[in-house]
Amino acid sequence: MNKFALFFPAMLASAVAAANSLDLPDTVITASRFEQPSSTALAAHDVFTRSDIERLQARSVPELLSRVPGVQQNSNGGIPAYFLRGSNTAQTLVLVDGQRIASAAGGIARLDYLSIDNIERVEVIRGPRSSVYGADAIGGVIQIFTRQGEPGFQRSVRFAVGTNNTYQRSVNLSGGNDDTRYVLGASLDERLGHDLTSDNAGYDSDRDGQRTKAMLLRLDHDFNDYWTAGFSTSHQQGKNEFDDAYELAPGTPEDQFRVRSYSGYLQGQLTSMWQSHLELGRSEDRNKVVGSGQSWNDAFIETVRHSASWLNHLKLTSAQRLTLGGDWQRDRLSSSHSFTQTRRENLAGFLQHSWTTQHFNTEVGIRHDDNQHFGTEETWNAALSIPSGKNQQWIVSYATGFRAPTFRDLYGPPTWGPNPGLDPERSKTWELQWRGELAGSHLEASLYRNDVRDLIVWDTVTNQVENIDQARINGLELSAERELFGWSSRAALSIIDPRDRDTGGTLQLRAKRSLSLDMDRQFNDFGFGATWQLFSQRYANAANSETLSGYGTLDLRTSWHASTALRWDLKLSNVLDRNYHLGSYQRPTGFWPAPSIDNPYQEQGRAALLAVTWTPNI
Repeated sequence: MNKFALFFPAMLASAVAAANSLDLPDTVITASRFEQPSSTALAAHDVFTRSDIERLQARSVPELLSRVPGVQQNSNGGIPAYFLRGSNTAQTLVLVDGQRIASAAGGIARLDYLSIDNIERVEVIRGPRSSVYGADAIGGVIQIFTRQGEPGFQRSVRFAVGTNNTYQRSVNLSGGNDDTRYVLGASLDERLGHDLTSDNAGYDSDRDGQRTKAMLLRLDHDFNDYWTAGFSTSHQQGKNEFDDAYELAPGTPEDQFRVRSYSGYLQGQLTSMWQSHLELGRSEDRNKVVGSGQSWNDAFIETVRHSASWLNHLKLTSAQRLTLGGDWQRDRLSSSHSFTQTRRENLAGFLQHSWTTQHFNTEVGIRHDDNQHFGTEETWNAALSIPSGKNQQWIVSYATGFRAPTFRDLYGPPTWGPNPGLDPERSKTWELQWRGELAGSHLEASLYRNDVRDLIVWDTVTNQVENIDQARINGLELSAERELFGWSSRAALSIIDPRDRDTGGTLQLRAKRSLSLDMDRQFNDFGFGATWQLFSQRYANAANSETLSGYGTLDLRTSWHASTALRWDLKLSNVLDRNYHLGSYQRPTGFWPAPSIDNPYQEQGRAALLAVTWTPNI
């Protein structure tokens, strides 16, 4: 605790003493489902632009998100999970161009499958937004926006080679005119990987790699100054090898996956005070496990989601805005397993009012969801912002949220212990924020408490999933951004206390303290940067009887603009070759190989990636 508590104030003090401020993204869309200045968005948020992605040389969405205060990651034999403000993975809503991409069977969105070469912008809302989006936004919302075209004709080709037989190739074409713009992108990423299990026993001693093919097509057209329409499709497919700690027979399991989304929209200005947005979408998540040597595990599950949204943004007065709309969603499941139900629908309506004055800002919203299975659910939020001085503001807010049970929870095979009588998980969150611009530094602090009840867990007494657990997560987030002695710097500190209120124990796999520091500087054609991340120890199990040690990693990066058309990038990950673990497993008696305990899944050691990007001016 001491090294975190002492370092961060020192960072802030140094930042305040420097001269110039860091250029910050000035708009956000996800907070209220319409574009607004970042300063007026009362939800805590982070934004990464395409220039941020290229500067940081991030090669996956999870790697990018690791810089967000309150975001932690876990790995379970090649199946990653992420915790936003200590909430479970399925309690964070993930969108791609407005479309939900999480599987309706398990509720998890596989962010590691998304090609970052096709991404223009990533927005992260920290804290519940169920009053705007409905189910699953208890921890927050992650929205990914795909690449957008610009007038003219641009093209780029990228090739990279790295440790563990890593090869990455991508091509991107974009262009158009003032009225019509398009983007076409394709990529192929392959890596042999490393052995994810640390005991090197039996058939788990193989390397676990991944192969992903991705494609993006986007088209936008302006009919006139008032009306715009567009269409986008994002497609990822491939295979992800993993280690199964519970193998009953020899096997080399892999998950053959496909994640797709389609989105079309029509947006226009109906009157001088009324803007309307109509959106239709479809998303697919398909997973097929093969090679496990177990007939019950070699199976596939596919979910398809159709959706429609109508959003309306009204300018009531110069100071007041009203957003209202409706959402419709239908989920359909196909599987080699037997499910008692394979379809369900959800219909919802919401409204959000914002009032901006010289002395205060307010935001109040409410949403009503009507689900075909569990009935109705109302969620709401309220926030008050009060300026303090010239460049500071205090924000106090309260919001409720919920997570809908998945097909697996409700309708799965009898051996999975489904429970058709499950209620949604529900949350209540209080938050106090402070934002300020001091001596050229952008500083933020958030203090929050999130109470979650009716958690859906496995009950060992009834041998099925039940609404029995309750959790309370208290947290503090601090961040600072600015130019520091010529270096663009950003530091983010998160301190959480995630408690199981039934047992009093700490929620497993959550580090109570985490720190991330990015520093970058450009010297003419050469760029240099570093990322330092620290995480405290975490409990490996719910009983808090086993721990995973804390760790720190250092990444270095450099770039060289050899010409206007050619750029070289070199990235060194985990430079100090730290041996660290994000998850563990136990082999029960009778499973292959011999039973053992306390086997942590191991993460990637020192690695290098060299890339060249060609953007010809033809």
